Amino acid sequence: MPIEVGRHAPDFELADQHGQTVRLSDFRGRRRVAVVFYPLAFSGICDGELRQLRDHADEFTEHGVQLLGISVDSMFTHRVWADQEGVDFPLLSDFWPHGAVAQAYGVFDDTRGVALRGSFLVDTEGVVRWRIVNPVSRGRDLDDYRKAFVELD
Repeated sequence: MPIEVGRHAPDFELADQHGQTVRLSDFRGRRRVAVVFYPLAFSGICDGELRQLRDHADEFTEHGVQLLGISVDSMFTHRVWADQEGVDFPLLSDFWPHGAVAQAYGVFDDTRGVALRGSFLVDTEGVVRWRIVNPVSRGRDLDDYRKAFVELD
């Protein structure tokens, strides 16, 4: 069951595509965070969603939101994909323990071993203020994020 709106988001500590450690708690008191889970890089729907986020990252920044992508891919896979696609927001590796952060957020697909398409907007106090969870087969719409920004501002 995905984490509920109004609950504190589980903290995490994961490596980004450059091997740098990123913690959700690092943003507490400073910035809101969009925690965006996706199944796997180099797959059709995921590539499209991440490119869309890349192309519209300025909208997140304008609303004081830090984008963080998370999948079970390795740090090395994230690095190759980010370099190839020109993505500069952090792509975090939930590789080991396999899918532990996705499990904590209630978006891990045990059958496939990947995260569902779950997105969570976390406020500066670490509380989930909005979420959307789609199955692996259905991408998210950028307009859903835009609607959430209006509600948060």
